[in-house]
Amino acid sequence: MVRKLIERFGICIILIVICAVIAVNTPVFLSPSNLFNVLLQVSINTIIAVGMTFVIITAGIDLSVGSVVALVAVILGTCLHSGLGIALSIAAGLGTGAACGLVNGFLVAKCKVPAFITTLGMMSVARGCALLVTRGQTIHQFPAGFTYLGTGYVGPIPVPAICALAVVAMASYVLSQTRFGRYIYAVGGNREAVRLSGINVARVEIAAYVISGLTCALGACLLVGRLNAAQPIAGYGYELNAIAAAIIGGTSLMGGEGNVFGTLIGALIMGVLQNGLTLLNVSPYLQQIIIGSVIITAVLFDQLRQGRVGMRGIWLSRLLKKKRTVNNNG
Repeated sequence: MVRKLIERFGICIILIVICAVIAVNTPVFLSPSNLFNVLLQVSINTIIAVGMTFVIITAGIDLSVGSVVALVAVILGTCLHSGLGIALSIAAGLGTGAACGLVNGFLVAKCKVPAFITTLGMMSVARGCALLVTRGQTIHQFPAGFTYLGTGYVGPIPVPAICALAVVAMASYVLSQTRFGRYIYAVGGNREAVRLSGINVARVEIAAYVISGLTCALGACLLVGRLNAAQPIAGYGYELNAIAAAIIGGTSLMGGEGNVFGTLIGALIMGVLQNGLTLLNVSPYLQQIIIGSVIITAVLFDQLRQGRVGMRGIWLSRLLKKKRTVNNNG
């Protein structure tokens, strides 16, 4: 009973403990302005990490997210400056992100190129395209209606934080309540068994990478709105932050396990740590060591848990049961 509670709510307990320790040492941490600042800081990482969660659950990885953010940012900025309009410019940005995800997914699922190599290549290609489009220059000054996405507030809550919560809610529904969500888990749990059950594994994988590209694009829109600038060098390190948020939140690198609520908590843990260490005047170099240690500890815990908990079989049996029910009713 206790072990089940720890496995289910352990990540939340860790977040609460970290907040309590920081609050004792620096009371300003719990001020409303600082807490909303933390929400603002983690919102973009949360959105990108949600897409990363879909990919990792399928036992894949996406190292290109930071470069895709940069490419979408400059495409978006170029479209806005060309007079295309806010709605069409955002649509162009989302289409760019989805296209990058589609290429990644096609190469991984259809051409059988390892995800690590595919997305590593896309990381270089997307970054190069961003630099080529802008010739290394930053694009500045966008309409106020657009920058509201990154700088606006609804009451005391930043708009990016609202967007992040909406993405988490939608993704959670997809993973837990839809057939596609069950397929995502099943592909990561036992790809061959899923294929033999008649499910198009390649289509599920491609969809996961497209979702990752779309979340990168949305994150880029918020980033450009917040900075009022589109930078071809934007997004450096975003892939590591997104992977860390997902893994800290309980998503297994082996595939088949994870949820976006855990990813949200993982992103909050990283944001709270960075904010708290900054308030405590901890050296930025030491901050990197601490946060890296937290990531390694999370992965180690995941490996230990994998040795004891056989969730893959549970998800697969549920999937096959649902598949048989659909076939019988059809």
